[in-house]
Amino acid sequence: MLGDMKITATVQEGFVTLEGMVEWNFQKISAVDATKSVRGVRGVINLISVRPAVTATSVRNDIEAALRRSAELDARNIQVSVHGSTVELTGKVRSFAERDEAELSAWAAPGIGSVVNRIQITY
Repeated sequence: MLGDMKITATVQEGFVTLEGMVEWNFQKISAVDATKSVRGVRGVINLISVRPAVTATSVRNDIEAALRRSAELDARNIQVSVHGSTVELTGKVRSFAERDEAELSAWAAPGIGSVVNRIQITY
């Protein structure tokens, strides 16, 4: 078990439905990956949600701090907004690597269910 995962699985004709709540997106992905590898599973229906563990302000502060710590990024050009468990990133960076690093930093915050990466690349 990873952290505080609460997942139930039901099986019907080889299709597994996963339901429940987790704290981190990687837990959601891990549960699906583990289920797909079971012999006889024909498909997985993923209804797992990521529960917001903290406030939007706290998440935004965590993400902005992670962006500032990253040597690969100039965080001054990235704006972070949080709506429930969804993070939206906007702004401009110099490369695809910086854009990806910003997204990874957003996913690293607790309670994130999705990341919308609208960061533009300027050369």
